[in-house]
Amino acid sequence: MRGFWALIGAAAVAACSSDPQLHNIDAGQDSPDEFAILPTRSLSMPPDLNQLPQPTPGGANITDPNPKGDAVAALGGDPGRLAPTGVGAADGALVNYASRLGVNAQIRAQLAQEDVTWRSRHSRRLLESWARKDVYYRAYEPMTLDSRAEYQRWQRAGARTPSAPPPPAE
Repeated sequence: MRGFWALIGAAAVAACSSDPQLHNIDAGQDSPDEFAILPTRSLSMPPDLNQLPQPTPGGANITDPNPKGDAVAALGGDPGRLAPTGVGAADGALVNYASRLGVNAQIRAQLAQEDVTWRSRHSRRLLESWARKDVYYRAYEPMTLDSRAEYQRWQRAGARTPSAPPPPAE
């Protein structure tokens, strides 16, 4: 009987942890991902060594695979146009308007901290922690939009709703 209570106590202590990793089932796994290894292109000497890109840490290599660029080139397009070049000319006015009150450079860190705080208030229950159940959907359920209710609200308001959710399955 003592062993049973020790097991229940250990499970209760484990349930009190504020583990913010909701979807990461294999957290802490240190083994390599064999599917992340991609074959490289064969080495070749470029016609002009001045065409080689400057080496940058974490940058691309000319032997790295580029399936999207290869597909664009095979279809007669310019693979160089796939490279991100910042804000496009058509979006400049939108970006200027959106950033008119300033831009927080630390927004990602701030949102990550707020997310951890939110999830800690909706932390795992004893059996969820013990069974390693994913609690993502329960934690964010108050923020979920009910598409059917929203559709009906807009229809009652007289708005045109050409794209509607499918009727419920019966």
